[in-house]
Amino acid sequence: MIWHPEEAGSPAGPGPGRHERTARPYGRGQPPPLRKDEPTLANGPRDDTASRQIDQRIKDLADWRGETLAHIRALIHAADPEVTETWKWRGVPVWEHAGIICTGETYKAVVKLTFAKGAALDDPAGVFNASLEGNTRRAIDIREGEAIDETAFTALIRAAVALNAARKPRR
Repeated sequence: MIWHPEEAGSPAGPGPGRHERTARPYGRGQPPPLRKDEPTLANGPRDDTASRQIDQRIKDLADWRGETLAHIRALIHAADPEVTETWKWRGVPVWEHAGIICTGETYKAVVKLTFAKGAALDDPAGVFNASLEGNTRRAIDIREGEAIDETAFTALIRAAVALNAARKPRR
């Protein structure tokens, strides 16, 4: 078999369907730098971009789901003034403090608050009403017209923050 550079691509350039390699402005094994429109990483300073995206989501919903998400957001900030807001997974508001506290997903019939380590939290008031079978997460589904026990919810937020802060550092 004879090698033909015009058919397979030459060492001087990529072959058909291949991409030219470019030098990375960051080191191998390091993530690329964030674009200007991306939220900052967790546990950094409060990210105004993510906060603006959450504001916009609330505004865009313009119904009971937006009102519920805004109310939950206010309760989270009241429970933990040092909470960091991030925007992950293509449009999910996330509240973090030394790790993920909870996410705030909105669906047609429900606002779902998923606690990343909810299974490890005591819930004597029974606020968790979804994802009860798992070993890690727990969730709260809020439907139109339903109210949340604010005192119990605030206690869950504070307990999640304490759990995140108490976890052992990685070696």
